[in-house]
Amino acid sequence: MNTDQAFDLLREAGVTEDSSIQTVRRWFRERKINYEGKGQRDSGYILDDTDQAFNMLKDAGVTDTIAFQIVRRLLQEGKIQNMGTGNRKFKNQQNETVSKQLIISPSDQDKIIHQLKARIKAQDEHIKAIEHLHKSSITTLIQQRDILNKEITNLENENSELQRETKKLLKENLDLTNELLTLKEELFKGNKREADTTQTVPPPLPKTNDYRQKLGLSKHASDKEVLTRYKKLLKITHPDHGGNATAFHFIKTDYDYFRNSIKLK
Repeated sequence: MNTDQAFDLLREAGVTEDSSIQTVRRWFRERKINYEGKGQRDSGYILDDTDQAFNMLKDAGVTDTIAFQIVRRLLQEGKIQNMGTGNRKFKNQQNETVSKQLIISPSDQDKIIHQLKARIKAQDEHIKAIEHLHKSSITTLIQQRDILNKEITNLENENSELQRETKKLLKENLDLTNELLTLKEELFKGNKREADTTQTVPPPLPKTNDYRQKLGLSKHASDKEVLTRYKKLLKITHPDHGGNATAFHFIKTDYDYFRNSIKLK
């Protein structure tokens, strides 16, 4: 065996490059291999026999199991020229059983083929199971996506309905505010005309029935009902509650007049 063949053998066994270089150098010093000098390790090689290959792997520190597997594979690939007798000695002597184990009988080949087919079949079944699980997962995800899309559509519809209701309420509130402003402007103009007629005589208090008419109440409504209606209007038009300050001022003036008229009774 030359240095190139020895290096390739160690590389096949998974030995690191640094360890392979040191081992090859040691074998060369011990005259267990000769120098080839070509350095073409990637071109392939042929060993003398299985005993030589097995013993050299053992000498390099490779375990029996790995060495046996490597030698058998190299023998099948035609990289070992002869079958050993089990009597070659290198550093660690191996018995004849190792060489005999390298021979694969037809029955063993059939058994190996049967085992390989069984493993392939099991792998195929495993792949089918994974594919089925994958399809089931996709179906479940699609169903969940459809449910989420429906929920989103329902929420969007509810949001649109709420927006319409909000706009409607805002419009009603605006209309009510405008009506109150109109009412207060008319009341303010009437009070101003009465104030201009005389400066010495205080303006007479409006009749009680006038307040009821302004508020849209029956002329027979009680004083308590009138006060309740005024309080509601004051709450609606109060600036702190988003109301109109002018409307609030007019309503507050009427409210004070009406309350004072009750006290004078």
